Order: sequence, then C-alpha cells, then structure tokens
Amino acid sequence: MSDTRLHWIKKGYEFVSIHGFEKLKIEKLARIVEKPKSSFYYLFVDLENYTKQLLDFHFQQCCIVSQKESFCESIDPGLVEILTEHKIDLLFNKQLRINRHNSRFNEIINKTDEVVIIPFLSIWKKDLGLVMSESQWNGLFSLALENFYLQIHIEILTEIWLREYFSNLKSVILNIAGK
Repeated sequence: MSDTRLHWIKKGYEFVSIHGFEKLKIEKLARIVEKPKSSFYYLFVDLENYTKQLLDFHFQQCCIVSQKESFCESIDPGLVEILTEHKIDLLFNKQLRINRHNSRFNEIINKTDEVVIIPFLSIWKKDLGLVMSESQWNGLFSLALENFYLQIHIEILTEIWLREYFSNLKSVILNIAGK
C-alpha cells in the first residue's frame, strides 16, 4: 500500500472513530489530508470503496490488538495499556456498532469479535476466577462489551477510566456470583 493511500486511510479512520460515518465527506477528508479531492478519486474511486478499505484496515488493527492481548497476563496493567494504545480502534468499532444495521458493518463486527474474544476471555476468566460454562462466559462478555461501547468516548477513554471500568465490572460480576 502506498504511503499516500495509507495516509488517506489513517486520517479517515481517525475521523470516523471520533465523528462517525455520517460525517465522512470527501471534501472534508481532503482538507484534513491536505490533498485535492482528485487524489481521493484516483486512489479510491468512490466513498463506498474507501469505506471498504477502512473496514479492511480496521480488521488488520483488530488482529494486532488480538495478538497483543494473547501475550497479556492481566486486565490491569496489561489489557488497560493495550486498549489505551488502541483507543482509535475501539472508537471505530463503536461507530460500527452504532451503524450495525448496515450489513457490511455488522459483518465486520462479527469478524473482528471472533478475533478478539478468545484472548480477551482468557484474560478475563483468569482475572475473575469464576467457573462458568462457555455459553455463560460468552453471554456475560456480550453484555459487558455492549455496555463498554455505550460508554466510551474520545475524551474519557483513558487508562484511569479503563481501570475504574474494569474494577467496577469485576465488582458487579463477583457480587452477582456471590463472591
């Protein structure tokens, strides 16, 4: 991938992460990238093709996150540091979830969840120390994940907030489990 193409993708990825897909316009993106609109059309043809490349980029980013998670020993500091480093990826995922009525977005949500769930659940199971069935873990994870994405925003997604979030989540789950 050329540096120019990657620059357009990274800037658009960050823009969508913060402002959403509905605000993504070629003119605005061209100003952010400081390139003429013709550069966009030359590289991507149209917004639909560009969006597909954003989704491909997001999947690659999720694979990187998953790989880092697989080496993680704990939620805090390990996972908290990874999630802080990849805050833009999390916010992009939030935008996908907001727009999951779009079948392509829903498809990439399912695809990325398959990649990140296994290493995350491994860390979470160890941290909580509870014995539950796989379906219980998956259900709990699904609820926690949706709750997480409802709350995150560019300004609050910090190490401090993540530590508090996971601490509160752990406390609630252990209370429900009677521990």
